[in-house]
Amino acid sequence: MTNTATSTRAIVTGGASDLRPRRAGTGHREQLVSWAFLAPFVVAFVLFLIWPIVHGIYLSFTDQSLTGAGGSLVGFANYAEALTDPVMWRSMGNTVWFTLLSTVPLVAIALLMAALVDRGLPGQWLWRLSFFMPYLLASTVISQIWVWIFNPQIGAANNVLEALGLEPLAWLQNPETNMMSIVIATVWWTVGFNFLLYLAAMQNIPPQQYEAASLDGASTWRQFWSITLPQLGPATVLILLLQILASLKLFDQAYQMLGGVASDTTRSIVQYIYEAGFTSYRFGYSAAISYVFFALIVIVGVAQAVVSRRRKEQL
Repeated sequence: MTNTATSTRAIVTGGASDLRPRRAGTGHREQLVSWAFLAPFVVAFVLFLIWPIVHGIYLSFTDQSLTGAGGSLVGFANYAEALTDPVMWRSMGNTVWFTLLSTVPLVAIALLMAALVDRGLPGQWLWRLSFFMPYLLASTVISQIWVWIFNPQIGAANNVLEALGLEPLAWLQNPETNMMSIVIATVWWTVGFNFLLYLAAMQNIPPQQYEAASLDGASTWRQFWSITLPQLGPATVLILLLQILASLKLFDQAYQMLGGVASDTTRSIVQYIYEAGFTSYRFGYSAAISYVFFALIVIVGVAQAVVSRRRKEQL
């Protein structure tokens, strides 16, 4: 009885000691340790994101030049000039046109490629590797490959046209075909990323659903239409959003494939920002254009979020 009482008292005493409030110094020490771990990220975040944004906004209100001249505040003069600049709006239109031309095939072709691999093509590892491999290449390599393919004299593209009995084209030199040439190269380059996203989404669909549909006599096409496509909705929304944002940032492949020579049909808004800042030396005006473009991207992102939310509510 005595031992039992002693044990009970020890347990109660131990529990009470554990419930006692910790010293204030311990909590302060833990906060210091937490901030020590967070400090490298916070410093990098401020230096490489917050500060460039704040400094860019400041530059957009000045007449700062790349040469170091200027720097005085000019108010909204840069924004007023940008909004009335026909070259800027033409560049914006080219960017939107490229986005429309590239987004549809990048989604449709990626979906087709993922469906073929998911249904069990022989040698799946080889298909996955070949579909995704171009995405791993640098933009300079991709641009050089397609410059050779689109070469008017020795390019494979014109060889294919001649084999079909069609007239050869000056793919990159003709204003009527140069934008489509950039779209073709971009689709070949980046479709592998969307392919992987679709394939991952398809492989998360429970196979029991396909087995039940097969027992009910549903064909492969009916299974794809009634089971696969509806469950790929979230993946499709994600791919569309990522693809639109990526296409709006068109610069590398267009600049490199055309040798840095911009035309009225291929100059993107990012290239115009580059030209304003590093060719015309107008840093302030270049910053203003970039923030007009940033505002349009934010509008696209918000619109996409609203549409996605309404779609979820309807479901």
